[in-house]
This record gives sequence, structure tokens and C-alpha cells, in this order.
Amino acid sequence: MEQETVIVITLLMGVAAILYSMVGHGGASAYIAIMALFALAPETMRPTALSLNLVAAGIATWRYASAGQINWRLLAMFVVTAAPAAYFTGSLPISDGFYRPLVGVLLWLAAIKLFWNPSATAGQTPRPPRLAIALPVGAGLGALAGLTGTGGGIFLSPLILLLGWEGARRTSGVAAAFILINSIAGLAGNYGSLGYLPSELPWFALAVGGGAIIGSWLGSRRLDKKRVLQGLGVVLLIAGAKLVLT
Repeated sequence: MEQETVIVITLLMGVAAILYSMVGHGGASAYIAIMALFALAPETMRPTALSLNLVAAGIATWRYASAGQINWRLLAMFVVTAAPAAYFTGSLPISDGFYRPLVGVLLWLAAIKLFWNPSATAGQTPRPPRLAIALPVGAGLGALAGLTGTGGGIFLSPLILLLGWEGARRTSGVAAAFILINSIAGLAGNYGSLGYLPSELPWFALAVGGGAIIGSWLGSRRLDKKRVLQGLGVVLLIAGAKLVLT
């Protein structure tokens, strides 16, 4: 890649990491969109996005854990089935003609709900799901994470919030750890794809790491619940647009 292109991609990824890590997300959907914009090879995008997820979600997980903002029991209920599913689907080909528009619209609907009355959502009393519900949900989200090259948190967060399974800030903590574990599983399931990682990855990782430090600090300690929900709404709108329009 030309030096100017590398600089632009690096800056865009850093900004995306700030926005996404504010709500506990790794930002893989944004990284994929940025790489697609600059016509990187498809076989490069998925492992690169997952690798950058390890950086962003790892920092966010540490930050939220330090602030006591991770519900470890709720996380375990999802990842016990999500990680194996992400590992299994990590090497499968992506058929996106149907699920991308569908999931994109669902993300938009979730974003509208978060913007419509964030105060009510922020103030609801959390009620964790039954294990019989959490296990299949985790498996489905893990499979989707492996297929798309994301950590699955972009789908888990709105589900937890809209169904009242956890509060806003702790939802972000659960999402961060969920993304980290699924990204590791997805890369392990398609170990051969690491050969397609770009030589510019260290620069991308440096920008994403810096952005994640800033964003996760804001999300875990500085933003109130209402602002966290609105921030997640913005992320869902961006991710939905990426899925529907590309």
C-alpha cells in the first residue's frame, strides 16, 4: 500500500476504536468497512479485523474488569457455546447476500429503541436470562462472529439491553470480554488465514490500541448510563449501514 493510504487507514481505525470501545466493542465491523473502502483483499480483511479486535477488546476488557463492570456469570453463560461455534465457523466461506441486510435492519431497529427512550432502558432492573435461553443465543452469536470476522458483541449488546438482562455499563463490559474470547476462537479456527495479514498491521494495531485506551476509559468511568446507550445507538447505526449498504 502507498504511504498516504496507510496513514489514512490508520487514522480512521484509531477513530473507530475510540467510538466502539466506549461501549465495549472491538470495532471489527468498522475495520472491515474501512478496509473494504480501500479495496483490501477479502482474504485479508477477516483475519485483520479479528487481530485488531484482540487489541481493542483486550484493552476494553481490562479496563471494564478493573472498574468492576463485568458480569462474569452472564458472560460465562454465553461464551460456553459461543467460543466453540466461532472456532467452527471461523474457516467457513461467508454467504452474505441474505444475512447482511437482515442483520443491518435489526441493528437499526435496536438503535432506534435506544435513542427513543434511553432513560427508561438505563433505569430498568436487570434480570439475567435462563440458561436454556443463554446457551443457544451464545451459540448463534458465536457462529455469526466466526463467519463475519467480528467478535459478535455488536449483536450481543443490544440484545442484553433490550431484554433487560444487564445494565448499560456492565453490558459493555460483558460485550468486551465476549468479543475478545470469540476473536481468539475465530482466529484459532482459521489459523491459516494469518498468512494473509498485511505488513502494515503493527501500525493499525498501534492506532486501535490508542483509541481503545481512550474510548474504554470514557465508557467505563466517565459516561453516564444514558450516554453509553446513545453511544451504542450510534455504533449500531454505523454497523447497520455498513451491513446494508455494502
